[in-house]
Amino acid sequence: MNAVANMKIWSATLRAGALPLAILALVMLMVVPVPAVALDIGFIANIMISLAVLMVALNAAKPLDFSAFPTVLLLATLFRLALNVASTRVVLVDGHQGPGAAGNVIEAFGSFLIGGDYVVGLFVFAVLMIINLVVITKGAGRVSEVSARFTLDALPGKQMAIDADLNAGLVTPDEAKQRRQDISTEADFYGSMDGASKFVKGDAVAGLLILFVNIFGGLILGATSHDMAIGDAAQTYILLAVGDALVAQIPALLLSIAAAAIVTRVASPFDLSGQIGNQFGHASAWGPVAAILGILGMVPAMPQMVILPAAALAGGIYWYTRKNPSTQNDPAQEEPAAVPSHVINWSDVSETAPITLEVGYALVDLVDENKGAPLMGRITGIRRQLSRELGFVLPLVKVKDNLQLPGNCYRINIAGITHGEDEVFPRELLALDSGDCLDGIEGREVKDPSFGLDAKWIGQDSRSDAVAAGYTVVDAPTVIATHLNNVISANAIELFGMDEAQSLLDTLKTAYPLLVEGLSPQPYSLAAVTALCKALLKERIPLRDFRKVAEAMVDLTQAELSPDELVEAVRQQLGGLIVQTIVPVKMPLPAITFDGELETLLTQSVQAGPNAEWPFDPDLSSRIVKAVGAAVEPLQRAARSCAIITSPICRAAIARLLRAQLTDVPVLSFLEIPENKAVEVLAVIGGKETAAALPTPQENQENTGE
Repeated sequence: MNAVANMKIWSATLRAGALPLAILALVMLMVVPVPAVALDIGFIANIMISLAVLMVALNAAKPLDFSAFPTVLLLATLFRLALNVASTRVVLVDGHQGPGAAGNVIEAFGSFLIGGDYVVGLFVFAVLMIINLVVITKGAGRVSEVSARFTLDALPGKQMAIDADLNAGLVTPDEAKQRRQDISTEADFYGSMDGASKFVKGDAVAGLLILFVNIFGGLILGATSHDMAIGDAAQTYILLAVGDALVAQIPALLLSIAAAAIVTRVASPFDLSGQIGNQFGHASAWGPVAAILGILGMVPAMPQMVILPAAALAGGIYWYTRKNPSTQNDPAQEEPAAVPSHVINWSDVSETAPITLEVGYALVDLVDENKGAPLMGRITGIRRQLSRELGFVLPLVKVKDNLQLPGNCYRINIAGITHGEDEVFPRELLALDSGDCLDGIEGREVKDPSFGLDAKWIGQDSRSDAVAAGYTVVDAPTVIATHLNNVISANAIELFGMDEAQSLLDTLKTAYPLLVEGLSPQPYSLAAVTALCKALLKERIPLRDFRKVAEAMVDLTQAELSPDELVEAVRQQLGGLIVQTIVPVKMPLPAITFDGELETLLTQSVQAGPNAEWPFDPDLSSRIVKAVGAAVEPLQRAARSCAIITSPICRAAIARLLRAQLTDVPVLSFLEIPENKAVEVLAVIGGKETAAALPTPQENQENTGE
């Protein structure tokens, strides 16, 4: 195993150091003289690299499949220029010795390709230069420039489209992140290609200048240093210069073709040859071609021995494509095959989105991107705000239409259970009555779905009158968004699981690794951490300061507490955080307490049945709920927060008792209130009269069956 690991390390090291060494070798090639054999190897390697780049470019399904092309183009150009510098040195120094002095490759290009005639070589080089510089390089550069500009202009729209799909639940956060990365890479690629096209153009110009340097330098050196006649010097040095130029120009032409093929590619499931073959594989295209060629072949002056075979070939292709219509189909344009009606998939019977918002057909415009989707942006804001308040990332809200709902109705589902349902009117406004509003506003009387306030649906033209009368006026998207906010807040426990708990641990571990190491998986398993977090969320205690929760759990490691006792003990250590969610730090805590005798009675009831879910007598429970509700109601109307304070022994039982009726009223124990926090007692539940009418602990024990 050590040998394998060492091999992997050496392999990674070599890959990391290969590119710097290659760059250094290019610089050395420009400076240090090299023998003709090394030049031959370099020229063949240059041709091989250019061919490989061209093949990769032709086989790419989309431009980003060869995202390294701009850098590869730069390095290949530098390599070719380094070879030109080295070959120029060899041609000028050893050219007088004959055509073979500069290496076999230059000699072969100078003698075989142009027949040893340097005049022909000059014209061939000129033609190749025109094709490369004027046609291919200029066209590819223009395409790169336009593509870069349009890609950058379309970037904001693509980002907005991704955000809209994310808000609608069509993509996951990971998919949205990948799509953002793809469009960013696409913009960078076309911007780089716009600059890389200048390398190709500059390389072509450099090849022309190097040819002139080699010719004039060779003529001067041949005539002055080697006492050669002008004709002999021209025959020797111009032939070598042209051979050297052709050796460099052919790989340059291959790279220019590769660059043009990359920037003109359109995304397709095929490579370039497959895409062209698929799009030319239509019988409707080859039938007219065969007919026209056949007519031309009948003209006496035409070369019938050439045209008629071409017409026969086109007719054969027409016949083949007509007999095989499958060759005309493009998988990218084909519609997916319909699933048989008797086939049932898991997606048909399961709902993966924890939060869904279903809307009737009359509310579709509120979530339609073409209509501005006014509700989608508010849903995103709600997720962001609630995630910040609760302390964990809420899942996506999947919005979908439901034709089974009445047109103006919407439904909010959490974990497959409907927790909210109401009716809104998108072309009207909801006027909320705070209790002291003036009468006289006409409208459809309803109850606000979020807070249960009296409200009226009014027309758009009645907004100013409603505001003047003291109503709070909101539109339909705000009504749905506020209702969704309240439903998610009240049911956050349904959205928290082991995955979210592990994410909290992973996030905390980056800053406090030792704390997480001392918390999980020992002595607390992931299930135990999840259960504690769910218990805190159930009582509206946020997890945004998860570090304090973790420290409290670690501090209680040696106490050997049951899960319920652990929750109460952690709450006591989080008392300051809990109180801060109820009232600002500089204000006293508004409190509702129990009379001493009633408190004693409640404590004795819990002690008599410590494991009972409902330890109180049903009649006693009913009277307590009514009394607390009567005390809390005026405070809620005045928009004042308050907390019910009781003993640590019966806190959990009283919280369970009041949770169904008074979901927004927290129940605290004496030990959860910081010592420096002032308390303002607003009401006291119970008294001597109440205590006399309540059952004794023994009677309460008999009634609860303990």
